[in-house]
Amino acid sequence: MTSVFVTGTGTDVGKTFVTGALIRRLRASGQEVDAIKPVVSGFDPAALSASDPGVLIAALGRPVTPAEIDRISPWRFAAPLSPDMAAARESRVVDFEALVAYCRSRAASTRGVVFIEGVGGIMVPLDDRHTVLDWITALRVPVIVVAGSYLGTISHTLTALHVLARRNVDIAAVVVSESTAPGASLEGTVESVARFAGTVEVIGVPRLSRDAAHLHPAIERLVALL
Repeated sequence: MTSVFVTGTGTDVGKTFVTGALIRRLRASGQEVDAIKPVVSGFDPAALSASDPGVLIAALGRPVTPAEIDRISPWRFAAPLSPDMAAARESRVVDFEALVAYCRSRAASTRGVVFIEGVGGIMVPLDDRHTVLDWITALRVPVIVVAGSYLGTISHTLTALHVLARRNVDIAAVVVSESTAPGASLEGTVESVARFAGTVEVIGVPRLSRDAAHLHPAIERLVALL
């Protein structure tokens, strides 16, 4: 069993897109794989298939049902805000210890690779004391950092790598997922980040359809690093 945490430099940078591609790639090669996205903000129960959990469930080849959503995403909130604020709007909290225990339990009971997809960026608050970085640190599993290619991403990505290194987190790779927003070229962004990333491999993934992304050589290269 291998657990991998997929985090991002911010929201909407492509975490679910990359995780889905990895799932499809592993399934296509006959490997066992599962995924969880324990915390979700901006969740609309009327649009299950379009939600991040729905995308992951479809990649796993499972039916997108409320039961499957419950299985991989126990902490769901309606407001598209950081989890601490989204939870507060519903008079709820994210129980950090329960969250960590849930991830460990799911990983221990699953054969093959288990992807744990985070929420928002690395420093997003989960409650009044813990961030996603604390979640990653508690689990002590390898991390894939997903970034975009938008203007400003290089600073965001290098900052993320710096704070992860200070916690001695094992960084499996950085994935630059091509953004629709204006910025440098995908290749130029990868080259710039790689110059400052030390021994961490930086991989660029072009904007492709969800059904085709797993066929790209960049995803095969990423799988080889796990």
